[in-house]
Amino acid sequence: MDQMTTYEAIVFPCDDRPPHLEPLMTSAILIPLASPAEPFLCGRMPHPEVYMDYIAEGLGPRAWHYQVIEALDGMSKKFTTPYIIFYPTISRDGMPFPINKCIREIQGSFYNESAAWRGNVVVAKYKDTRYSAMMNASMADFPLVKNWFSSHNKS
Repeated sequence: MDQMTTYEAIVFPCDDRPPHLEPLMTSAILIPLASPAEPFLCGRMPHPEVYMDYIAEGLGPRAWHYQVIEALDGMSKKFTTPYIIFYPTISRDGMPFPINKCIREIQGSFYNESAAWRGNVVVAKYKDTRYSAMMNASMADFPLVKNWFSSHNKS
């Protein structure tokens, strides 16, 4: 069996805890994918569901979605090291996930409840714009991600 490899990721808890770093587990993708999406281009399956409370069990990536952060508003060039936001979509009891208080606070007057970020949100960092490998995020990445959240709702 493949050994799990971890990369530091930023977790935005939905409760009153502050954002912090956690090791995001990944495992090798053993079956070639015809047209892999960004999170899987590196040949590894991220497991952000480990940090998502109340997420449906046994569904793997079908229980969460992702959104790519390639640039901040107003930038003419993309980040050389983009980010991917993982967020839960299917709860184990069918109820909606709680609104992410941390991101709600970051958004301030931009907050829109109908498109609110819900549940614990995990942000991973990638080595290049081809998403060829993951890399460790650090709290030095937090200001960029926070800036992006300040003007983006979940789509």
